[in-house]
Amino acid sequence: MPHFALAAVGVDRPGIVAAVTGVLLELGVNLEDTSMTILRGQFAMMLVVESPESLTLEDLGRALEPVGSALDLAITVRPLSEVPGPDAPSPDAARYTASVYGADRPGIVHGVASLLASEGVNIVDLSTRVIGEPDRPVYAMFLELAVPATADPGELGRRLQAVAADLGVDATIHPSDADIL
Repeated sequence: MPHFALAAVGVDRPGIVAAVTGVLLELGVNLEDTSMTILRGQFAMMLVVESPESLTLEDLGRALEPVGSALDLAITVRPLSEVPGPDAPSPDAARYTASVYGADRPGIVHGVASLLASEGVNIVDLSTRVIGEPDRPVYAMFLELAVPATADPGELGRRLQAVAADLGVDATIHPSDADIL
């Protein structure tokens, strides 16, 4: 069965999820992996879907156009390869969670992501928020990681803390609980 990646972005309002998934249901499309969030009033969704053999990329795009127009959403659809790419995380990679807290400044995400990339660690999920009181805001970043079996988690943690210190923030890393999405 063909798989597609679908992304939709637009001003948040009630009914976006219902409208998009309604079209998919009518077409016999199954949602496999989804992520949806609101960032500063903008709704963003990413879906990986499995479709019937008869549904083409063009058919799916055309079916979603009326929803995109009605809700002022930018919707893109692309085919997915059934074979993982060469940079796909190894299935034996261990899951870890990292958190970073500190004063907001440019370069925090880049500094942490660059270290992780240099270690062959895949960022599976990443979210950031400014939290705390308006007069004392704190930048918070949470990452779900796939750490290759060849990596030393203790050394990775030390290197992460060193990068964090250079960025003026604090960072921790620990094994993820298996029952958390």
